[in-house]
Amino acid sequence: MNPEALISALYVFSLAAFLGYQVISRVPPLLHTPLMSATNAISAISLVGSLVTAGGDYNFTSTILGFVAVTAATINVVGGFMITDRMLKMFRTKDKIAR
Repeated sequence: MNPEALISALYVFSLAAFLGYQVISRVPPLLHTPLMSATNAISAISLVGSLVTAGGDYNFTSTILGFVAVTAATINVVGGFMITDRMLKMFRTKDKIAR
């Protein structure tokens, strides 16, 4: 990768990270649950992509990096669903929780 492409990629990455932080920090608490559901869907897409990379017969490095990506994406998806479930329990009434 040439230096110009690396600088361009780092610029896009830092801009996306800053913009993502600004967008997420301004979301009202009522919208966190739908936002988490959308984030879980995006994480599931990355999980499928990492499965393809890990299972493809490319080379040993791709397989190892794919396995690491599968592990990280799985943790992200499961954790996201656990947080979403916990947030949804906050909106239930007390009589529904007792059942």
